[in-house]
Amino acid sequence: MKLRYSLILLGLLLPISSIQAEVSLTPPNAKAGECYAKVVIPAKYKTVNERILVQEASNKIKIIPAKYKWVEEKVEVTPASEKLVTIPPKYKKVSEIIEVKPALRSWHVSLRKHSAPVSNELLAAAKLKGVDIENTTPSTCYKEYYTPESYKTVKEEVVIQDETTKSKIIPAKYEMVEKTIEVKPATKKTVTIPATYGYVEDKVLVEKEKTVWKKGKNPATKLDGATGEIMCLIKVPAKYKIVKRKVVKTPATIKVIEIPAETKIVKVKKLISPAKTETITIPAVKTTIEKKVLEHGPSFSWIRVGDSVEKGLKYTGHEICLVETPAIKKKITKTVIDAPATTNKIAINPTYKIVKVKKLVEEAKEVKTPIDAVYKEIQKKEKISEAHQSWERILCQTNMNKDVILQIQNALKAKDYNPGKIDGVLGRDTRVALDKYQRDNSLATGGITYETLKALGINQ
Repeated sequence: MKLRYSLILLGLLLPISSIQAEVSLTPPNAKAGECYAKVVIPAKYKTVNERILVQEASNKIKIIPAKYKWVEEKVEVTPASEKLVTIPPKYKKVSEIIEVKPALRSWHVSLRKHSAPVSNELLAAAKLKGVDIENTTPSTCYKEYYTPESYKTVKEEVVIQDETTKSKIIPAKYEMVEKTIEVKPATKKTVTIPATYGYVEDKVLVEKEKTVWKKGKNPATKLDGATGEIMCLIKVPAKYKIVKRKVVKTPATIKVIEIPAETKIVKVKKLISPAKTETITIPAVKTTIEKKVLEHGPSFSWIRVGDSVEKGLKYTGHEICLVETPAIKKKITKTVIDAPATTNKIAINPTYKIVKVKKLVEEAKEVKTPIDAVYKEIQKKEKISEAHQSWERILCQTNMNKDVILQIQNALKAKDYNPGKIDGVLGRDTRVALDKYQRDNSLATGGITYETLKALGINQ
């Protein structure tokens, strides 16, 4: 009876509006002999890892200075030049065989002379015309017919003496000029300005604000046999952690100082215009010859043996042979260049002067070494479902005998929850142990639900 009054009192005193929308006044689909109570389904949480930055990435800069060496440099005073001498072209007479009718390769029905030609696309053409090349049955025959090719005579112009040229030499021109020579190149001096750092504090959320149900006492309760227990919804503030991290205030930089180049003036001979040649063209000599060319090729068709054949068509035969008809050629004589006109170049060497200069061997360079960012992993809790109130089936008073209470006490003790004395009586220690077991396992609180009995391994 005490448990029943406790459940009734709990249903009356729970602040339902602070948990969820009001539930129905009676249990849903209840059957005779079943008991229900309004119980609290606790909020559910999960633990997640979060990676936070405690020190930003930066760079360490190192300057490697430029390297120089003194060297003797050969400076050109008078540039190299050339003297040109013309060598006239040489000619010779040659005989050449000219093709007046090209060689013809074509497929024929046999190797006999003047046999009928066959199209290059014989198999493809036969297939397109309805012949089943792959699946034709024995004793079925097809013949290919054609209309012959025709030729026409055309005139063609051929060269019998190539076009030639005649060259005239124009000498190079010079003048004396002053030339500025760099004896020491411009350089750069690099100065490193190091980075500056500071620290900032970040407030990191470890666990969000939440609400939990806790048991309380109602001193005004006067019901006979009631326990005076009530459930209160308590707000638990969010938890934070202060994390200190190092940040770059100003990044490392460099300052470059320009050092100008040193120069020297010397007199040199400058080329105004180089030696060159003027070319006179002698035109080619041509003649006209006649030759035969193909006007149109043969046309083909396939006719099955036994069908009528149109007048004018010629039969190609069954054997396929590739026959070459020789080309018709003609011999002609023409004058050609044996050796073209050339210009013989006589080199005039340049003159030099030796001067000492400071030469850059290796440029100053900046080497950056990256400093990786530093991170830290923290654990925080996230709510995955809110606490709410619901009608749940509970163990009826008529079924709550000593044997059932003993099973509950033994099951709690086996799971390391202290139920007090194992006596088959639902006393305070047993109720406290049962409530703690329900909360630790995210089970509904406020009654001995069938869900709790199943979790304890008790069948009812």
